[in-house]
Amino acid sequence: MSQNTIQCRLVASVVTRQQLWKLMADKNTPLINELLFQVAQDPDFETWRQKGKIPTGIVKQLCAVLKTDSRFIGQPGRFYTSAINRVNYIYKSWLALMKRLQYQLDGKNRWLEMLKSDTELVEASGVNLESLRIKATEILAQVTPQPDTIEPQPAKGKKRQKTKKSKDSDSNRTVSKSLFEAYSNTEDNLTRCAISYLLKNRCKVTEKEEDLKKFAQRRRKVEIQIERLTEQLAARIPKGRDLTDTKWLETLIIATQKVPSNETEAKSWQDNLLKKFGRVPFPVAFETNEDMTWFKNKYGRICVKFNGLSEHTFQVYCDSRQLHWFQRFYEDQQIKRIGKQQHSSSLFTLRSGLIAWQEEEGKGEPWDVNHLILYCSVDTRLWTDEGTNLVREEKAEEIAKTITKTEAKDDLNEKQLAYIKRKNSTLARINNPFPRPSKPLYKGRSHILVGVSFGLEKPTTVAVVDGSTGKALIHRSIKQILGDNYRLLNRQRQQKHYLSHQRQIAQTLAAPNQLGESELGQYVDRLIAKEILAIAQTYKAGSIVLPKLGDMREQVQSEVQAKAEQKSDLIEVQKKYAKQYRVSVHQWSYGRLITSIQNQAKKAGIVVEEAKQSVRGSSQEKAKELAIAAYYSRKIN
Repeated sequence: MSQNTIQCRLVASVVTRQQLWKLMADKNTPLINELLFQVAQDPDFETWRQKGKIPTGIVKQLCAVLKTDSRFIGQPGRFYTSAINRVNYIYKSWLALMKRLQYQLDGKNRWLEMLKSDTELVEASGVNLESLRIKATEILAQVTPQPDTIEPQPAKGKKRQKTKKSKDSDSNRTVSKSLFEAYSNTEDNLTRCAISYLLKNRCKVTEKEEDLKKFAQRRRKVEIQIERLTEQLAARIPKGRDLTDTKWLETLIIATQKVPSNETEAKSWQDNLLKKFGRVPFPVAFETNEDMTWFKNKYGRICVKFNGLSEHTFQVYCDSRQLHWFQRFYEDQQIKRIGKQQHSSSLFTLRSGLIAWQEEEGKGEPWDVNHLILYCSVDTRLWTDEGTNLVREEKAEEIAKTITKTEAKDDLNEKQLAYIKRKNSTLARINNPFPRPSKPLYKGRSHILVGVSFGLEKPTTVAVVDGSTGKALIHRSIKQILGDNYRLLNRQRQQKHYLSHQRQIAQTLAAPNQLGESELGQYVDRLIAKEILAIAQTYKAGSIVLPKLGDMREQVQSEVQAKAEQKSDLIEVQKKYAKQYRVSVHQWSYGRLITSIQNQAKKAGIVVEEAKQSVRGSSQEKAKELAIAAYYSRKIN
């Protein structure tokens, strides 16, 4: 993806801000809340939940009925469209999350069913342990892939050891996948027990006696994962935003007049009372660049108007680093206007916009206290002449295919002929380019990849890998990446520890604990992203490979909990140990770092790929395997 998001503050008169706030807070946000509620009440909702998606058009049909409701009437057309898209997006994300969690839960339950001690496997199979090992050896020989050729061994022992370890890791993944498939395809009890034995021992037959204490810890870890996934799947459906504190007041009344029946109910009340509800309405999206009109006022400041709010003017206030983007939005529309519509808006640098309120502290009317923000999605390729030509060729090819496909039909009606005429007109306008500055496109070598691994102790590790040979050219640790700025990482960790301590005090006093953080963490992320980009450009890498976060948080959480339970049988001691462990290692925002790397890569024109990060090996090996996995996945696709 070559799209990026920039933002600016919108300044307008009090009347404009007041009217916009009332439209968004009193009309649009309640409409979204009602749509969310009605979708969840549909008789087929459980079916949609199982499938992981809502049928197309359902939300639009519900909104068409609500348009005539006195509570939601009187909104511009773009506001209704924005509400529909917002609800579709919320449920699409929520249902996808539920489907992924259900898939993980099914897998964990299946693994827990297979995960048995040697004593349990012997009892279930009806044979002794030695016979079980013999059967496991036979199965392992059947599923282990045999090499076609014998590769020459490296001269140095250390290098040979690393190569062997990497190959063993790949082989284990292949073998374990085959074993899981074999387990599902057989009904023989002895075979199933032998497969469980192999999977439990990392696809190996071992002569060592099983450590029951370690096995119990391992099994408990899986049980914790299942408990957490089950709890998350029972989460409530999206409810929208309550701008009137109605839910908070209802919970307060219940909590003061009723005794909780159990700890779960008491905790839910406490969560609702301490939860920081959103104080600003849902944003309103303008999906096309034609929904915004850019011009300059008499003072030379760039201003914008929106379809549906054309009687209101908004002045653009932004950082000097963002100003050139808004200047380009204005220039694109001027060129099209002066050229008498001979240019196509599909080549505008601006793609779409979104108006949102930024919550601020203070007293007074909400439209005076909170700030109005405009988020703009831009296509970075359309900034230069070379990038614009690439986009133009893609769009022209797509339009030409559509025209050819339509013309191939027999007996075209008037609507189809008019459609072909419009497409030909669009094609002619696309071939009339906008004046753009020239900048050579980045050309990387496709077989060179930069793998970026994440970890607890070492947040980021980089490996530059030649995918054709599978060799790592260089490795960079977090200390080498940051250089002299490594001290900022230590400062950020100290800040995290301090804020964690303050939250603990607030929780002890049952007080609100939404403590804000400085932007130091974001600054460190940008430094890391900038250096990773520099490494990629130095080695002419074709892509940067980032790990899929997936269930990393769940893995970490269950590991912490399992360690805590081994520490003591007392619940209070377990909680204290788990909290101390989290504070010491799990204090990194991986999602924010990924966003920083993606933004830097977009600006430079470097492709960003994703692959699943291995759970075993050192941070350097994980980064290397990440890049290799992306390279082979690319070849397969």
